[in-house]
Amino acid sequence: MVAQSGAVFGQAVITFLLCFALLFCDNETKSRSLTTIRQHRGWVRDDMSEAGKLERGLGLVEATSLNMTFMVGIGPFVVIPFVIQAMHGPLSLLAWGAGAVLALFDGCIWAELGAAMPEAGGSYVFLREAYGPGRWGRLLSFLFIWQTLFQGPLSIASGALGFAQYSSYLTEKSSWLAGIVGALGSHAENVIAGAVIVLVVVLLYRRISEIGRISVVFSVVVVGTILWIIWGGARHFDAHRVFDFSSADASFSWLFFAALGHGTVQTIYSYLGYYNVCNLGGEMTDPQRNIPRAIFISILGITALYLGMQASVLSVIPWKEVAGSSFIVSTFVERVYGSQWATLATALILLTALGSVFSATLGYSRVPYAAALDGNFFSIFSRVHPTKRFPGVSLVAVGAAALVFSLAFSLISVIRAILAMRCIIQFVGQGVGLILLRRRWASDRFPFRMWLYPLPVVVAVIGWVGIFVSTGRTPMLASLAAAAAGILVYLGRARWLRQWPFEEIAQ
Repeated sequence: MVAQSGAVFGQAVITFLLCFALLFCDNETKSRSLTTIRQHRGWVRDDMSEAGKLERGLGLVEATSLNMTFMVGIGPFVVIPFVIQAMHGPLSLLAWGAGAVLALFDGCIWAELGAAMPEAGGSYVFLREAYGPGRWGRLLSFLFIWQTLFQGPLSIASGALGFAQYSSYLTEKSSWLAGIVGALGSHAENVIAGAVIVLVVVLLYRRISEIGRISVVFSVVVVGTILWIIWGGARHFDAHRVFDFSSADASFSWLFFAALGHGTVQTIYSYLGYYNVCNLGGEMTDPQRNIPRAIFISILGITALYLGMQASVLSVIPWKEVAGSSFIVSTFVERVYGSQWATLATALILLTALGSVFSATLGYSRVPYAAALDGNFFSIFSRVHPTKRFPGVSLVAVGAAALVFSLAFSLISVIRAILAMRCIIQFVGQGVGLILLRRRWASDRFPFRMWLYPLPVVVAVIGWVGIFVSTGRTPMLASLAAAAAGILVYLGRARWLRQWPFEEIAQ
């Protein structure tokens, strides 16, 4: 808890200083007089033709592949022991189911907003339009950028560090790999993580159509690896082990629901990413149909794979042993197929982790780009590569920030801190925002309309509030403090630029 608190506090301080430097030291902005700024306040946003320069080269298959590779990553392979420990055995299947239900209800919100506003930036655009681009929407979309400045690169770095940590299974099995890693010294994991991020940026520095094909390859690895694990468990299925509730508390007491909340915090982290396609809305073909389809296909597909993988692991290894394992899937394959196959499985898991970092970097790189188009961030981030048609500056900047995080920090549990920050501003904010948009916009502006509205919205909002509380006191307070700091930065910047709510000063 102390380490987590220190990490969150450090991130908040670094971000606070970084954003003051970025948002108040823009030479291009300072070179303009305040009068000119007021007259041309929309000088970046007027050039919305820039958005048309993005290439719409992602179809349903590519979009779903990006979602699924983002969702899986290294997460479930390291989260399974934590979930089983929290739920004291096979009741952990309920936590995976609860995470899937929340993802489905929240996916309805993302699908409706994504189909209505298929632009780069996802939540940035949704929050801006839902609460009004000239007033509260400007503040909330800025707060989303504020949290993304460290949350996005930190999430990418966490995936890369997870890759580096899990690779130690191979290091322990190979003397020559151990020698190479040993030569890197005590910072070997940081160096490996940094190399992963550099590789990902190189892979992403190309046309979106080529990226889509790469994503399909990663998704095949992801699905194939999990199906292999499920097949191994099916061949050795032991119902007594899978449904051994002897040590579980199924009395539905407050302790049970507290454990379920704790376990769901872990599982929902492994589902995050079903919305990644919304960040790429400006590069989707037929986005009004393909965005909702990609969201629901990825959620349902990953849910089936997660439940099958959990049951397979419990069929072979007793849950008490699973709860204390660091390389549970590799251990599982070793038990079922032998040590050589375990080495192959570990390599496939690392490819899966690489694919997640790949998809996450792609999605997060579009958020500063969208904000720059809107005049709410550096204009240089709106630049598109002249021939490859992707936001090159934004991609390199996000990758560089993630590289710094990967070299500066060790891998610790950041799941709770990330979720606590995102629950209120992004997830709850979007749910309430959709209700506001439904009241203002005509029905024909929503190509996709969810079933049983507003039930999914209400359930999703309640669920995210519950997840926020379940993250614990320290992450809750840290996220609220970071949001408060973001509001102060926004107000200072708005006063400097004579923007809402200080427009009357310029009269």
